[in-house]
Amino acid sequence: MSARNLEIANVFDETADLLEIEGENPFRIRAYRNAARLLRGLKQEAADMLAAGQDLAELPGIGKDLAGKIREVVDSGSMELLRRLHRELPHSIIELLRVPGLGPKRAKLLHERLGIKTLAELRAAAEAGKLRRLAGFGPRTEAKIRESTAAQQQANPRLTLAAATPQAEALIAYLRSASGVNQVAMAGSYRRARETVGDLDILATSSRPEAVIEYFISCGAVDHVVASGGTRATIVLRGGLQVDLRVVDDASYGAALHYFTGGKAHNIAVRRLGQQRGLKINEYGVFRGERRIAGDTEESVFRAVDLPYIPPELREDRGEIEAARSGTLPELIKYEDLCGDLHCHTKASDGHNSLEEMAIAAREHGLKYIAITEHSHRLTVARGLDARRLGKHIDEIDRLNERLSEITLLKGIEVDILEDGRLDLSDSTLAQLDLVVGAIHSHFNLPPDRQTDRILRAMEHPHFSILAHPTGRLLGTREASPFDMQKVMLTARARGCFLELNAQPDRMDLSDVYCQAAKGAGVLISIGSDSHSTTDFDFLRFGVGQARRGWLEKADVLNTRPLRELRALLRRTM
Repeated sequence: MSARNLEIANVFDETADLLEIEGENPFRIRAYRNAARLLRGLKQEAADMLAAGQDLAELPGIGKDLAGKIREVVDSGSMELLRRLHRELPHSIIELLRVPGLGPKRAKLLHERLGIKTLAELRAAAEAGKLRRLAGFGPRTEAKIRESTAAQQQANPRLTLAAATPQAEALIAYLRSASGVNQVAMAGSYRRARETVGDLDILATSSRPEAVIEYFISCGAVDHVVASGGTRATIVLRGGLQVDLRVVDDASYGAALHYFTGGKAHNIAVRRLGQQRGLKINEYGVFRGERRIAGDTEESVFRAVDLPYIPPELREDRGEIEAARSGTLPELIKYEDLCGDLHCHTKASDGHNSLEEMAIAAREHGLKYIAITEHSHRLTVARGLDARRLGKHIDEIDRLNERLSEITLLKGIEVDILEDGRLDLSDSTLAQLDLVVGAIHSHFNLPPDRQTDRILRAMEHPHFSILAHPTGRLLGTREASPFDMQKVMLTARARGCFLELNAQPDRMDLSDVYCQAAKGAGVLISIGSDSHSTTDFDFLRFGVGQARRGWLEKADVLNTRPLRELRALLRRTM
């Protein structure tokens, strides 16, 4: 069987890591990382595109060389460049790269300076206090490595929601084509839109469950079958993702969907409400004695305990039961509520498409405006813009707006917040823009008080509009930067500026908890795709899912405003 997109992306990411250890050109490294990100978000399998005769070199950021590499991985499951890197570099380096937060440079330093070859050796060195002696580590980093190596020995790897989505959608489509299947749905943490998933849970209804199970385990994407029975099966896909299928009858569909969707604490709370009413609630229905009184729909399960329907994203036992009982559940934001995207990049910095291509793609995604926010010049690896280049870019945007229809480009910048809180461009330069997106790209591990002061000083700048990817986290790779989020939110409210929910799948920053806190503090959230290509606007759907988990409504999100209202809000920050 041909390699799937997730497998190809994993090969490209590992290649980028090993190239970085070898000190390769950073632009070549970035090309592999961008290609991996593109593949994870691609709706169609690269193998299917090749089989149909499509030219992969036409994909954003994929030239002839990378297209050839993709074909090589599709055909063989690997590529010669990666095999060569494996031969040249010690296996211990590759093993250490899997520790969250370590990264290629630190892994190489640990190997060269301390002779660390295995995870066990790394953990022993951290426990002995040896890591803090190395430049760039320190006690806090040492403690995090100690914790992550311990956790890594116990936990299963998790995928971002975006990485799991193509596989989830393909499996749902596959099962819907099975004879005898009536209803199919995703459940579990995927349906609750958690930012990462450890496995997938699928529910189906049929009067012929054995035939559905057999069809499921015969899927071409299956690596191996873990378990198979009359009404349930567990498989592992090529690429390592585990999938559990449960088949029930139609009368139990709603009860099973509720049971296999909700977080454990939520389900316990609902069952407790049932017990108080003399009811038994399980995956087969709601029962009074031996008689099933509800369960064909989720709504019927909630009605049985005198609750309105609670959206899946809220089912974490974080106040949704109380809100449902008091009639104060939020009317959660929907994708259709978005009017624009306030964080986009083009070829002028590290994006892959032109201004016009990005504008057309945004319009096709139903957006009315986008902000073009190239990097500022301090971020050299992203070919950031200085004042001169930004001036030319502004002129290009103005010219394009004159001939565009049904979409407007706003003039912005993703400006670096320097270590002391200054911004990377002058006041006179920033004053030319519609909005300024401030971002931290370095010095993530400053002490919490210094990091807080740094952010607050940046936000007090007269041209500061939005704090981008506020905590700086990268899921599974870099922990959130330590600072006082409450102070940041209070300053944003007082200053009239905004916080971003960055929907780039490896970021999903802000977290759902911080989104809910921002709502409580009266701070508007901007859901931004951080698009670097025309396909990246698809990330907005995951940002909306995160916003829903954070209890956000349409009014809580900045870029649900029509352009005229948005401009008025932005002018307050400029």
